[in-house]
Amino acid sequence: MTEKNNKDAVSWKKWLNYQSIVKQVPFFLFLALLAVMYIYNGHYADKTVRQINKVAREVKELQYEYKAVKSDVMFRNKPSELVKAVEPLGLKELTEAPVVLKDSL
Repeated sequence: MTEKNNKDAVSWKKWLNYQSIVKQVPFFLFLALLAVMYIYNGHYADKTVRQINKVAREVKELQYEYKAVKSDVMFRNKPSELVKAVEPLGLKELTEAPVVLKDSL
């Protein structure tokens, strides 16, 4: 049993000496970079989702406004409403058919 314990201790000492740690520094830096990128990606995704929700709310509000304006325009486009709108200008609805002018040439 002591030989196995010695071998395990020697193998761990081999991994924990200064040279092997220096050799593994680039790998640890790479892992750290991956961790930073992973965290950034999570924050960026959250920010993007918030922006999408904000734009969706704005689009919904604009749809409501569009429908309200459209119904108002349709209401004001009715002939009876047009007559009321142009009455202050002195315009009146025709009571007889319009006269067709013909060229005498």
